[in-house]
Amino acid sequence: MKLRLLAAASAALLAASPALAQSKPTPAEAKAFVDKAEAELAAFNLYVAKAAWVRATYITEDTQWLEAKASGEQNELATRFAKQAAKYDGVAVDPVTARKLKLLKLYLVLPAPDRPGAAQELATLGSRLDSTYSTGKFQYKGKTLTLNDAEDVLASSRDPAELKAVWEGWHSIATPMRSDYAELVKLANEGSRGLGYKDTGALWRSGYDMEPDAFAAETDRLWKQVEPFYKNLHCYVRARLNDKYGDAVQKRTGPIRADLLGNMWAQQWGNIYDVVAPKSAPSSYKLDDLLVSHGYDPVKMVKTGENFYSSLGFSPLPQTFWERSQITRPRDREVVCHASAWDINDRDDIRIKMCTKVDADDFYTVHHELGHNYYQRAYADQPFLFKNGANDGFHEAIGDFAGLSALTPTYLKQIGLLDTVPGEQEDIPFLLKMALDKIAFMPFGLLVDRWRWEVFSGEVDPAHYNAAWWDLRMKYQGLTPPAERPADAFDPGAKYHVPGNTPYTRYFLAHIYQFQFHRAACRQIGWKGPLHRCSIYGEKEMGKKFEAMLAMGASKPWPEELAAFTGETRTDAQAVADYFQPLNVWLTKQNKGEHCGW
Repeated sequence: MKLRLLAAASAALLAASPALAQSKPTPAEAKAFVDKAEAELAAFNLYVAKAAWVRATYITEDTQWLEAKASGEQNELATRFAKQAAKYDGVAVDPVTARKLKLLKLYLVLPAPDRPGAAQELATLGSRLDSTYSTGKFQYKGKTLTLNDAEDVLASSRDPAELKAVWEGWHSIATPMRSDYAELVKLANEGSRGLGYKDTGALWRSGYDMEPDAFAAETDRLWKQVEPFYKNLHCYVRARLNDKYGDAVQKRTGPIRADLLGNMWAQQWGNIYDVVAPKSAPSSYKLDDLLVSHGYDPVKMVKTGENFYSSLGFSPLPQTFWERSQITRPRDREVVCHASAWDINDRDDIRIKMCTKVDADDFYTVHHELGHNYYQRAYADQPFLFKNGANDGFHEAIGDFAGLSALTPTYLKQIGLLDTVPGEQEDIPFLLKMALDKIAFMPFGLLVDRWRWEVFSGEVDPAHYNAAWWDLRMKYQGLTPPAERPADAFDPGAKYHVPGNTPYTRYFLAHIYQFQFHRAACRQIGWKGPLHRCSIYGEKEMGKKFEAMLAMGASKPWPEELAAFTGETRTDAQAVADYFQPLNVWLTKQNKGEHCGW
């Protein structure tokens, strides 16, 4: 009788407190959940990738609808799994399962709220923003210009009035995006909070094997390592622009006018090399001219990139790559021309999507995008959740690492584009060209997400989107727009990665990792000369070690994977300083008497 009373009391207690009736999940249950989630996500990923590819290479209302439907369904599925993964917090699972549970929570860049219709709404906004950007056009002198056309003007024109007009024309295409973007931010934040993150910016900063605030502090540390060099470059370039245009266009002190720097976003300045080139040390060749004179076309550009990776011991690209990639802009339809690399089936259907031009920029871009493809293929045997980079900065750095060799005169001679390697007298011109792209990029690589972090956190509201954007561009880059911006401007939307919702700090990190990889690789091959002359082309032993790191995918924390190739466990911008050291000394001499800073 007493036992029956105790049992009845226990049953009543459990009925009153359902949580007590549920036993704590077991490690076996956690692993079974992860296995199920991986299998379902892998199957769905193929469907989403195919829909996204069709929309990107054939933009119509129908393909936008199909992509939005596919990505909306994927978002719902991934959000559900992310929420379920939290149930296993605190369960003593094995390290592999623990890492997969974490990656499930970070699977989506923009998680949807867990309520009917929200995922579809978020996906529709994302697809519409991306397509608004990709189909953007404006009128100039009676002609309709695309972004490609506008970029050509920014790169080649030296007429300040024309530069201003074309810069403003392209930025006008982003104005209609602002309300959609504000709504997207609201939905993504709701979804991120549902997963336990403070906001979407905190979710993004959680993908680096450290706490979100610690990661923000880490990027601050890295920026401080390169900031003095950037300011030295800024000072030199500003003086040369003043020499060319005079005070009425570009003052010799203060910020630089953004449209004068040869690039729509002033993120790379290499296109104005002719304006800032040192008169005492001219360069004996121009890569654009070498490519044209040697009969390069877009396909030959990509074949050359493939040959670079083959020389390191990587297998040739599959035939399907050549059959299915978009290498040139089609004449009969709207497409996304922004260069990208695709892994359609997480196995062997790898592709690139470019509107390739025969010039130095795209010669580099080909090597960069193929780096993604070779990384994707290297980790193809990993479980689905590990089929990714050690972090997103790694994924961007692989091709950039290849590009550091691809632009050297050493490599250009190796592949027959140069007959002889120029002597030391051309080191400063070469390094200046590299710095105009690499060093000039770094503050921009940092500020795009700084702006989004402020937007996601609510520190910046929609009415102040543009003002906050230009505050950061002034703070980090020392730049101003060519004229006062309209009240309704949404200039962040004129940069693809904002409407395309691609996190951007990865590119800042990649601009540091690539130099660490390059320094380590050149040490491994026994290179004794200056880092900027080192080419790893043909170095199969080094390539084998590099591919071994790539094959790890996302299976280990990134410091372990960095150490596997470089022997270093910390991101270190000293490798950047090592590479550019002769140029920094030269710039300091050139800037004597100038009032640097802004």
